Amino acid sequence: MKGQGRLSLSVGWITLFLMGTDLFVVSPLLPFISQAYKISSATAGWMVTVFAITYAISAPFFGWLSDKKGRRSFITLGLLLFAASNILTACAPSFLWLIVSRILAGFSVASITPLIYAIIGDIAPPSRRGTWLSIVVSGHLTALWAGTPLGTLLEHFLGWRSVFIVMAILGVILIFVNFKAWKSVPSNELTTNLLKGNLARILGSVSVTAIWAISMYTLYIYLGAALHFNNGFSSAEIALTVTFYGIGAVLGSLSSGQLTDKFGERKISINTLIVLTLILLCLGVFFSSGDWLYFFMFIWALVGYAGFTSYQARLAVEYPLERGIVMAWNNTALYIGITLGSMLGGYVISNWGYSTLPYACSIAAVLSFIISTQKRKLLKEKTTFISR
Repeated sequence: MKGQGRLSLSVGWITLFLMGTDLFVVSPLLPFISQAYKISSATAGWMVTVFAITYAISAPFFGWLSDKKGRRSFITLGLLLFAASNILTACAPSFLWLIVSRILAGFSVASITPLIYAIIGDIAPPSRRGTWLSIVVSGHLTALWAGTPLGTLLEHFLGWRSVFIVMAILGVILIFVNFKAWKSVPSNELTTNLLKGNLARILGSVSVTAIWAISMYTLYIYLGAALHFNNGFSSAEIALTVTFYGIGAVLGSLSSGQLTDKFGERKISINTLIVLTLILLCLGVFFSSGDWLYFFMFIWALVGYAGFTSYQARLAVEYPLERGIVMAWNNTALYIGITLGSMLGGYVISNWGYSTLPYACSIAAVLSFIISTQKRKLLKEKTTFISR
């Protein structure tokens, strides 16, 4: 890997680590925020909700614009808005202003995260695209088990507002870093409608990610409650379980890059869904079996995020001209899947209890596999038709 490649990956990794920290750190800070504004934790949770909704709605728009106008300017402007929104979060005089700040944060991250994925797909050597994408994805996932604890530690010493001030300062620094790092990346000068005749196909492609997200988050969202009420886990044991999951997610993302480059995007993305289904079934069987749970949590995240990273590489190959908007739609699909997983998890818990959550996730994994396989068949038929 040449020096420019290392620089691009380092900038992408650090930027996505900061974006992931901004997303994941809010949850453990909610009790302190609710005390500061004298509101309930449930009301404070709207900070996460408005962020996710704004991101899901605006990401495809920024992806579409970046495909036509270039990605560098939107990433740097997004980082400027990111810094401003985090300063407003830290200084918000009322809860209403706090909500406004998280809406602005949702816009900013929507103009950064999918475009980083797209720009890495643009500049990566074709034979190394899977590896390059896996590296930057690992930055976002590292925030789950590293960025969030660091933010929580900062809150302990300086208060919750200091977390957002630090992220704003880092955002300002990254404005200049990203502006320089992507200087040599050419803009897309196409003026045609990149979505013409492709929207239905794109939506079908990203639906695989939406259902995959259900298979990963239906259980994960309720994991703490499930481990506490179903297994009697202490806070330390829950934290250890999440650590095993987080490490598995990062290693899965990193390892999938090399496997994808060696065996191909389609083969890895499809086969990991088969293994994911089996792992979830095993997780259901061993969910209340003590130490075995740590092992299967690790393997679940390892396989699941290996599949996610390889599928991102697959989309980058299948949509070379529409890469920005496809990555944006894929991230929107991810958030939609997380929302649906939350709703499904609540329904499953109400009717059958926590221990059935892994089985519900396995059904979603099967559905994702079926759609991904059918997508492959349709692509083969289209390729055959064009060659004729």
